[in-house]
Amino acid sequence: MVNIMDNNEFLEPGSFVDSDHERVIKFAKEFVGDKTDVLSKVLNLYYAVRDEIRYDPYLPVAKVESYRASDAVITGKGWCVPKSALLAACCRINKIPARPGYADVKNHLATDRLLDLLGTDLFAWHSYCEIYIDGNWVKATPAFNSSLCEKFGLKPLEFDGRNDSLFHEFDKAGNKHMEYIEDRGTYFDVPFDKIIDTFKEIYKPGYINGAGGDFFSEAESSK
Repeated sequence: MVNIMDNNEFLEPGSFVDSDHERVIKFAKEFVGDKTDVLSKVLNLYYAVRDEIRYDPYLPVAKVESYRASDAVITGKGWCVPKSALLAACCRINKIPARPGYADVKNHLATDRLLDLLGTDLFAWHSYCEIYIDGNWVKATPAFNSSLCEKFGLKPLEFDGRNDSLFHEFDKAGNKHMEYIEDRGTYFDVPFDKIIDTFKEIYKPGYINGAGGDFFSEAESSK
């Protein structure tokens, strides 16, 4: 078992996991509610980040604002990276060690337009949050809100605080949906430079610079 003292750094604020930002603190306090035990606090925060912050893959990923927890709260939207940063920040505010983690996946939740903008079905640096609960690090992925999953015919990712909840392996019909390619590990803060360097290597400039769009409408029309 890892000594909790070794995890104290994952209680501190970062540049992107900005748990010292007043809007993030307010969000964390509001949605943790009256829970007093670690597991209940984490579950409240997970579902708040998952469903209160609307998933938007069309944010301009060349800008640092698209990566920060506080910007996700202020705008009410974010893609997987700021949403996982927000969950980590909310946990840190509640004295629960947490850190963002990343993996490359294929067959990600996407529309034809998004795939065309990317030029590939590889989604690099797909982000999750790893949280220290009762002596164990557990992975949770709060990216896709339940209303969006419904449009894509997916079951929303649930999280029990005991078992890793990483990605949608199958859709509601039982068809293969997402494939895990590579784990990039966990970090104290969002590794912005590494992420953007990878994106510039594999994605089209039109996506990097922010193409804009309404992902929810695209999901609806793709049915």
